[in-house]
Amino acid sequence: GAHVLVEKPIATSIEEADALIALAASTNLVLTVGHQERFVFAGTGLLDHKEVPLDLTCWRMGPWSGRGADVSVVLDLMIHDLDLVHQLVPGEVFDVEARSRAIHGRLADEVSASVTFTNGTVAHLETSRISDARRRGMRAEYVDGVIEIDFVTRKIRNTTPRPLKALEQGDPLGDSVMSFVRAVRDGATALVRPEEARRALATALAIDDAAERNGNSTRAAYAAVAAAR
Repeated sequence: GAHVLVEKPIATSIEEADALIALAASTNLVLTVGHQERFVFAGTGLLDHKEVPLDLTCWRMGPWSGRGADVSVVLDLMIHDLDLVHQLVPGEVFDVEARSRAIHGRLADEVSASVTFTNGTVAHLETSRISDARRRGMRAEYVDGVIEIDFVTRKIRNTTPRPLKALEQGDPLGDSVMSFVRAVRDGATALVRPEEARRALATALAIDDAAERNGNSTRAAYAAVAAAR
């Protein structure tokens, strides 16, 4: 066997993800996933704080490039934000709602979704690969203030009492590779664990399910999210 760094998502089905995770565990091999935005996000220090946001809004928009057209925009782009949302909200997913639009084929090119967690936090996500402008950001509302991050301009607005570091012009792809190398060479824990990638995948699939139904996801679809702990 071989140690593996998988490009996100970890798989295109929960069954595939579970098989990969089980194989890596049984062979004592490293399996991590290239959720590169995690490295950008972690650099701010926000993940070091334990406070859970009351409400989250994420947007990720860009023009059509033809890349990733073999999957929906949820698995192609929104999954980045789902990974970040799950890092900020430890609770289980309770409900999923979504709407979508497909322009270049049958797979969704634009999706708006709401993910409600059992602790009451609601995450609103909007993702498009057919937008005129490129926009990427997140707004997190807490009891004691708001944190808003623009990943394009690298500006942060923070009204909470918790300090954050500036968004540096880093190399998230290189950081992802080095995290994998350290895990293989030194036995360190990779920043992105496969179980976390599975959780983001489960939520993404529930959103796709909801979008295809033009509204609410089925209980069966997002029950898989609750099991992805």
